Amino acid sequence: MSGRRSRPRQSSGTTRISEDQINDLVIKLQQLLPELGDSHRSDKVSAARVLQDTCNYIRNLHREVDDISERLSELLANSDTAQAALIRSLLTQ
Repeated sequence: MSGRRSRPRQSSGTTRISEDQINDLVIKLQQLLPELGDSHRSDKVSAARVLQDTCNYIRNLHREVDDISERLSELLANSDTAQAALIRSLLTQ
């Protein structure tokens, strides 16, 4: 028996992503993250850290969107109808 691990068979409808493709995707994610995107390519950052930082970044973006939405709702509720109509029209463009 060889020293290679046997891999489970892929079902006919799935495509296998190569390790190189995964590494490329992790690098692209790293470049999108503000705190890691400035790292030079020579700086080794683990894929696990990139994925964890991506999750944290997305959570923070969700919190910011929720905060801005709440503040906008308060603004619209406290604005006169002309201002509220103007804001609504800007948001729907």
